[in-house]
Amino acid sequence: MPQLPLFFYIFAFIFGAVVGSFLNVCIYRIPEKKSIVSPPSACPKCGNYIRWYDNIPVISFLILRGKCRFCKAPVSWRYPLIEALNGILTLLLFVKFGLSITFVAYFILSSALVTISFIDFDHQIIPDEISLSGIVIGFIFSFFIPGLGWLNSLLGILIGGGILLAVAYGYQFLTGKDGMGGGDIKLLAMLGAFLGWKAVLFIIFSSSLVGAVVGIIIMIVQKKDRKLAIPFGPYLALGALLYVFFGETVIAWYMSTLQF
Repeated sequence: MPQLPLFFYIFAFIFGAVVGSFLNVCIYRIPEKKSIVSPPSACPKCGNYIRWYDNIPVISFLILRGKCRFCKAPVSWRYPLIEALNGILTLLLFVKFGLSITFVAYFILSSALVTISFIDFDHQIIPDEISLSGIVIGFIFSFFIPGLGWLNSLLGILIGGGILLAVAYGYQFLTGKDGMGGGDIKLLAMLGAFLGWKAVLFIIFSSSLVGAVVGIIIMIVQKKDRKLAIPFGPYLALGALLYVFFGETVIAWYMSTLQF
């Protein structure tokens, strides 16, 4: 892939950060069933609308020292974090895929995963508005992403949703309690739509591994019992991003180790 001028990479980060600012709105409003379009963003304490020059990703937060211009109420550090995170992910995707339909598809996917992860952290829900529409969008993109294809995407949807659905029913049958949430099932189906059925297996393994390690650490540190509820959506999102950037390399390496 030919090297592009530096401007394109800078623009990719800025564009991702600007979209990250919009994701902050989605993360706050979607669980509250509020419009993500109107009214304009406002300070939750004093109610003053945020001016455009106070809404520049990351920079405005630093200039205002993390406070509202009007009432000086503290602004959460998560706002610039999400803006910077989405900017970095967009830049990394652009570096890997360049100006391509694959970049556009995975940019949409990564932005959706950032939104889902923080909503799941806060509310332990994964909105159907994102996951169900993501299944449709991912399947449409499968006709244009090189190496994916509609059949691979369709199998990803069926296997992704089917595996977690089977796990959920199995857990309920054995314990009499609900385990895996329906939102996780729809999310994995969405990931299968964008990435294909092989990605589903990678995502389940990597997310389960990371989730188990983090869960054990949290239980040890907080001295909670094994019934501690931990949102699984962010780990599925992390597994998907790991697949996007490293999945094919890891799978190729693993397959080579099986050859005698």
